[in-house]
Amino acid sequence: MPAPCTPSQTVGPFFSIGLDHLNRANLAEGSVGERFAIRGRVLDGDGEPVPDAIVEIWHADAAGHYHHPEHVSPPSEATSFLGFGRIPTDERGQFSFTTIKPGPVHGPDGKPQAPHLQISIFMRGLLKRLMTRIYFPDEPLNASDPVLQVVPELRRDTLIARPTKQDENTLEWNVCLQGERETVFFDC
Repeated sequence: MPAPCTPSQTVGPFFSIGLDHLNRANLAEGSVGERFAIRGRVLDGDGEPVPDAIVEIWHADAAGHYHHPEHVSPPSEATSFLGFGRIPTDERGQFSFTTIKPGPVHGPDGKPQAPHLQISIFMRGLLKRLMTRIYFPDEPLNASDPVLQVVPELRRDTLIARPTKQDENTLEWNVCLQGERETVFFDC
């Protein structure tokens, strides 16, 4: 007789027990591609910082290939790129990481998706991680990206990083967990 399913448990606040080795804020090290930084904050429904969240990043290399054994595309010259990192937020809810711009990946229908980063948010009180994406500003493929097109037009800007005035190689993207500017999250 199979055991019954157990309910999901909260994912925190014990992120550091045995998981610190996954923290990696420089995903670009030793990789081919256009380097940039993303900085931002994780904010709760009242606009207050979440000081103990984890932002997890996963994305393709500059040629649009994932570092994964099940990825069927031929390897590229950027295969040393792991495409994975985790960053804890600080006491002000801030995070920052450096990576390379991914190339377009093909969706299940074979059509190219706009370059994007897949993001998971873990934090105390959540029973399951929150999943979202970061898209790039002024990216021509945003107009035809199949995932971005299912998001209501008025909410798409919560998924698109913004250039900063201080540095052309730095983008800003904030995670708002609830409220008027709530980030779009996906059920996956």
